[in-house]
Amino acid sequence: MAFRQLIRSGTGSPGLTQSGALSTLERITVLVVIVGVIAVDLFGIIFSYGPSLPQSLLSIATTVVFALYLWSPWVATAALGIVFALSFIAGTQSASIFAAAVAVGLVVRLGRMSLILSYAGAFLVATAIVGYSNPDAPVNVGIYLIIATVAGAIGFALRVALDKGRRLEQELAERAEHEREAVLAERRWIAGELHDSIAHHLTVVALHVQMLDDPERSRDSQDAIRVAARTAMTDLRFVIELADDGPRSSAVHSGDLATAIDEAQGEFEAAGHPVLSEGDARDERIHRAGEIILARIMRESATNILKHAGPGEVSIRLDVDDEALTLEIRSPLPATPRRDLPSSRTGVNRMAERVLGASGEFTAGAVDGQWRVSASLPIN
Repeated sequence: MAFRQLIRSGTGSPGLTQSGALSTLERITVLVVIVGVIAVDLFGIIFSYGPSLPQSLLSIATTVVFALYLWSPWVATAALGIVFALSFIAGTQSASIFAAAVAVGLVVRLGRMSLILSYAGAFLVATAIVGYSNPDAPVNVGIYLIIATVAGAIGFALRVALDKGRRLEQELAERAEHEREAVLAERRWIAGELHDSIAHHLTVVALHVQMLDDPERSRDSQDAIRVAARTAMTDLRFVIELADDGPRSSAVHSGDLATAIDEAQGEFEAAGHPVLSEGDARDERIHRAGEIILARIMRESATNILKHAGPGEVSIRLDVDDEALTLEIRSPLPATPRRDLPSSRTGVNRMAERVLGASGEFTAGAVDGQWRVSASLPIN
């Protein structure tokens, strides 16, 4: 199972079809072993014990070849083949085939499938050559095959372990990215809900604060400010409960279109705008999703009208038929733009996102001296 899984590894994990790479600990271990073996050979040369000088030098060269596996398995394998050929001249075939058996572990650990298969075939041929090249001094081929098998198993186990570790790191990184995206999405959602729920009431408060000095409207403005502040607190509590994923106990505007139109009409009239309202917001053909979206459109449009509209009549028209429901809101444009309540166009963008996300059509812009907002949603 592990072998099959390693072969089928996709992008992001080495597999046997891709080159591996030694970890830092593995590199240190290999280098320590190489330095230790070379030191033993050098001591043998210096103190004149062990094999002859040519054999010792060839042994050092063989050990150095192992260092090439840290750079390129193919180059190291080719160099090991050259050393093996030279061993017949120095008479160190047994030592060279032993080194080749140990190198199986590095080949399996680092090489692609093509290198592993090529090395396995070459190693079997080399073992046969060493075993039968000198009939007078037979070599126990089985020992080298066992060493090669054990080394290959160790290399494969290390490769599987590292592959699993890398996959786990990748999965953790992907999970962290998903969590980060979820947090950002939740923050955007909270910001949007705060904008939709609170900005409207703050606009009403800001508008009526300017009317407190007018004796004729002072009383109505105080009532409007009181209602807007109380509703804003209720909506804010509701958003906090949603963010905490707790029980939703607050009675809050939940997307009732008729209520949204009635509230907007009252706010327009309190701000001095005559209102012409047409259409039945309680029509049974209005589906719940469409009602929620249009209620949001109505509230956001009311915010913009209270902030930016000039004097004159505001018209609210709701058309419902068997194919679509359309809400159109018109308000007079001001002679000069108001600078005390600037626009960020966030509300218009959010209205468009809501309608287009429901496969509807949305337009907002100046038409014949009026600001026109139109949202159309399919019934089916």
